[in-house]
Amino acid sequence: MNEDILIKYTLIIGCILIPYVEEAIKLLAESKRHKVQNTYGYRKRVMYILNKTNREKAVIICVFLLVIIFTMAHVSGTSRKIVRVHDETLITFQDMIQEVSTAKVIYIGEQHSEPAHHKTQLDVIQALHEQGQPLAIGIEMFKKGDQHHLDAWVAGKMSEKEFIPLFLENWGYGWNFYRDIFLFAREKKIPLVALNVPQEITRKVGQTGFQSLTDEELSKLPPGVTCELDQQYMDHLVEIFQYKGSTDKSFFFFCEAQVLWDQAMAWHLTDYMKKNTDKTVIVLAGAIHAWKYGIPKQKQRYLSVEQRIIIPDLPVSVELITVDDADYFVVHS
Repeated sequence: MNEDILIKYTLIIGCILIPYVEEAIKLLAESKRHKVQNTYGYRKRVMYILNKTNREKAVIICVFLLVIIFTMAHVSGTSRKIVRVHDETLITFQDMIQEVSTAKVIYIGEQHSEPAHHKTQLDVIQALHEQGQPLAIGIEMFKKGDQHHLDAWVAGKMSEKEFIPLFLENWGYGWNFYRDIFLFAREKKIPLVALNVPQEITRKVGQTGFQSLTDEELSKLPPGVTCELDQQYMDHLVEIFQYKGSTDKSFFFFCEAQVLWDQAMAWHLTDYMKKNTDKTVIVLAGAIHAWKYGIPKQKQRYLSVEQRIIIPDLPVSVELITVDDADYFVVHS
């Protein structure tokens, strides 16, 4: 259901509610004239005055109020503005879908614990699926070695109760943030593609650098993955994330970990696309990986295809987002 229909329903319900609100006001006014003293105060005074008929009216009023509250909460929760970055123009969601539908890879960034970002991700997936495009969903949340669990989930061979521990083992938290996306993928038999590497490897690189990895740890990475950094990439991280101490080793190791992530996920994405040339792949990843300097840049090194990048609102100034970062910037409110 789109936002316009929800707003119309809300207005209709609001009109129906008016006489009941008037009745509620009368009941509450009458209740105040009764001097019923007890430990529950106001609540007891109201219930004292309500006879059976009035209690039935009160139930109706409460139901309508709850419908209004939840409907408006849903509408406000899905409210968003979409900026096409190259010409700084506000466009509709459908305009964006039409424009990105020609791409072979569509990256949709996220802040992992922001529900509105995941709602936008799901909306894009649903819209493209409704157009009949063969889709796959690449996800940062699972490491490549656990692809068989994703296959079993999509095939319906695993219950949600069985799947949640595997999700948490990979990602650590937040099943409810991603639940609707995973359920939709299973319902529509859309392949889920694991893109990540073991967390202990990226964590170690972030702490002590790429050179500290053992041969055994390197064997768990895709072939040819390195942590080569360019100054433009590092400067951009400083600008976007306002990183302090950009000359410290800790920042250098931080950048190495990001590049390792990006290269590995780009390699796994490319490997899947070469074997499934009919699919349009929607990649769900943190904004730092989904922006153009992240997975998309590394992806083009392995396989050059048409790509589109959608980045959600971030804790940075909108003015900092340029065509070097993304194609679309989504502001949620």
